[in-house]
Amino acid sequence: MDGSLVHYDKTKLTQRLSRIAGQVNGVSKMIEEERYCIDILHQMAAVKAALSRVEDAILSDHASHCIAEAIASGSEDAQRRKFNELIELMSKVKK
Repeated sequence: MDGSLVHYDKTKLTQRLSRIAGQVNGVSKMIEEERYCIDILHQMAAVKAALSRVEDAILSDHASHCIAEAIASGSEDAQRRKFNELIELMSKVKK
């Protein structure tokens, strides 16, 4: 696999991301309006959870397609590359 993401439902994920963008704009408006901090924090938590769900969908796609293809190929080099990609990603996520 060339690293492109083609297996997940692009329409569904882009719709989710559009909703998230709307939520982020809503948080910005709440801040401008000096809304109650807890209300803003609740909305920010909702944005994080929504982003996490999109991330999970893409990661699941990566595991079920890209990594599976590398394993099925029998190529140790391809398997090592996919493994290293995941390790690099996990180290970024922890920061």
